[in-house]
Amino acid sequence: MAANTPNQNTNMAIIGKPLDRVDGHLKVTGIATFVAEFNQPNMAYAFPVRSTIAKGSITGFDLILAEKSGGVISILTHENAPRLQPFDPLEIKKTGGFLAENLIPLQDNKVHYFGQFIAVVLAETFEEARHAATLVKVSYAKEKADADLNEALLKSSVREGAQLNKGQASAIIETSNLKIEQTYTTPAQNHHPMEPHAAIAIWDGADKLTLYDSTQVIVGMRNITAYFFKLKPEDVRILCPYLGGGFGGKSPAAHNILAAMAGKKINRPVKLVITRQMMQTNVGRRSPTIQKVALACDLQGKLTVIRHQNSSYSNLTDFSEPVGIQTQVLYNAPVREITHQIAKLDMNAPTYMRAPGHAVGSFALESAIDEMAYELRMDPVQFRILNHASTDPVKKINFSSNHLLECFQIGVEKFGWASRKIQPRQTRNGQWLVGYGMATSVHHGVRRPATVRIQLSNDGMATVMTASQELGTGTYTILTQTAADALGIAVGKIKVLVGDSDLPPAPFAAGSSTTASVNPAVLAAGELLRCELMRIAIADPKSKLNGRNTKDISFADSKLYLSSDISISDSYKDIMRRNNRETMQASATATPGGAASGATVAPCGPSMDQDQNYDTHKYSFHSFGAHFVEVWVDEDLGTIRVKRVTTVQDIGRVMNEKTARSQVIGGVIFGIGAALMEETVFDNRWASPVTRTLADYHVPVNLDVPPIDVHFIGKPDPHISSIGSKGVGEVGIVGVSAAIANAVFNATGKRLRNLPFTPDKLFV
Repeated sequence: MAANTPNQNTNMAIIGKPLDRVDGHLKVTGIATFVAEFNQPNMAYAFPVRSTIAKGSITGFDLILAEKSGGVISILTHENAPRLQPFDPLEIKKTGGFLAENLIPLQDNKVHYFGQFIAVVLAETFEEARHAATLVKVSYAKEKADADLNEALLKSSVREGAQLNKGQASAIIETSNLKIEQTYTTPAQNHHPMEPHAAIAIWDGADKLTLYDSTQVIVGMRNITAYFFKLKPEDVRILCPYLGGGFGGKSPAAHNILAAMAGKKINRPVKLVITRQMMQTNVGRRSPTIQKVALACDLQGKLTVIRHQNSSYSNLTDFSEPVGIQTQVLYNAPVREITHQIAKLDMNAPTYMRAPGHAVGSFALESAIDEMAYELRMDPVQFRILNHASTDPVKKINFSSNHLLECFQIGVEKFGWASRKIQPRQTRNGQWLVGYGMATSVHHGVRRPATVRIQLSNDGMATVMTASQELGTGTYTILTQTAADALGIAVGKIKVLVGDSDLPPAPFAAGSSTTASVNPAVLAAGELLRCELMRIAIADPKSKLNGRNTKDISFADSKLYLSSDISISDSYKDIMRRNNRETMQASATATPGGAASGATVAPCGPSMDQDQNYDTHKYSFHSFGAHFVEVWVDEDLGTIRVKRVTTVQDIGRVMNEKTARSQVIGGVIFGIGAALMEETVFDNRWASPVTRTLADYHVPVNLDVPPIDVHFIGKPDPHISSIGSKGVGEVGIVGVSAAIANAVFNATGKRLRNLPFTPDKLFV
């Protein structure tokens, strides 16, 4: 339906269009303002001092030289820092917030990992603070630190994580003739979004705090900050209009709290921006994993057992990498065993990183599936189709939607999979061995409650307000598109405000949940506002719609129309001006599993009853996809080049094909980095990272990125929300590393089971 065609109920005319990002011009021209750019009058600069040991305690500071250094205002240590409310997991849970690591900075002399913030220098300039930090001398009582995952797994401190059917698979595997048992490993990987973590703290007296913070967790950060500083949540304001990438790493962490502590101490605004080196030690990372996968099949090639045993580390957090999460969902097998064991290492806390669990777990599972298919001399796609799970194999319920088989079908066609040779080392291009590989991708679908307020002005402009976040993924754009459809207003007349804790509450931006959570609330708020306009027009003697019934009225182009005669109309501007309404507003909360609610009941259209279909007891919610990869491997040098990728994704309704495609491309690039180069290397003697900057922590550059052909199924999920859109931000990375590994095997005959695939591993 064309955008200017009148309609009564919300029409998806703008949703789905490949609109350019509404904030794109602001970003490419430098007008968009990021957290570190909100400089304040009389602002001081903070630079943290980090521990040079991994475990022990601080016995003293020598601050003489640092305090005499030019521009130094103060130096905070555990001896003079403001006392914060003690860490209490139960109380923190009540706030709805959380910390990336369960450690409040500068509250005692304990050292838990290398690089821990143990002091902070405050000075008039960044350069002065950084220099003075190098002059701080610290003495320690050092203890032996554990840094080797294999060794730590032998200790009694190992704890069990999530378990499914532990011990049930062994007997079947032992007696099976068709089986594979292999071990796969993934290294530690670190967050490095374009924007480093930053915070600017501004105190107004002793009990009001404004914190500019590069965070994905707007409302949660407000609540947890209020908790630690014993403030009312409404007296804390978190601001972050733009975020330069997050990927799970921009959770409430020490630097945010440090900036607020420092500002309180010196009664001045304080800016703290962490360095790239600090990002290797202070903002969480993906844990290394050791994964043992065993598969067994019957003579027809049907899986009889899947066992996925996982080991990772944790410290200072309840979080551990949920490595086996995708193994609960993919493939039919009568027996399925998934176990996790978690060792304690003296390192900073692991944290969420794009597609937690799925990204690394899929490498092992999808590599093993390929190995099993080869043992059976079966095409890997056909093997997956044969063992496809049409319902959730663990929960024993239907998927809300699952078009994975279509992903396979389209991927095979678009990629040209039929030309693949089943035996390895069959295709060459000069000195290059050429191989094809593929893997399945999956990520769970999540919805959380969200509230949106929309204000309509009598100049025709609408403002959408919610305390969600824009990670750089296109949130501003898709909220604009949804509001345009909900109100029948042109995209150019809509402004979106996010990244402010004073706005209506919304969930933290993570887990591919923002689209499914916030957009239904936008639709509902738009409906309420639209219905109020109808009521006013119907009651207005000067309106052409006076006395009409709401069910006979449609809307488009900022007007209300009589459905049977579009010439009988009334514009939003005229309705509001005649009735002395400078502005009108409506708020709505969309709650998973319940109809959206607002300030008033709206009898003039759909009340979002479809949201009541979201029931995690009845349906299993997931995005699905399939990656197809061509690699070239230099037989002499072991160099691996990814030459092209075709990926097909089932993400429900596509909100904006341009931004969705960008998300999938970003995920694939993320997966290429994990497969070929990303690795945080540690010196286990000191439990400290050897890779400390982007000079030696390698990520893909333009030359490493091949053409990436993205396709979408595009069928709305009828159960996840009134819009039918599932997550796209995470699923793109899942399975990429396995697809590359499988392609390398097809090219060389060499199985690579340890990420990353550096050239030396091809010659072992």
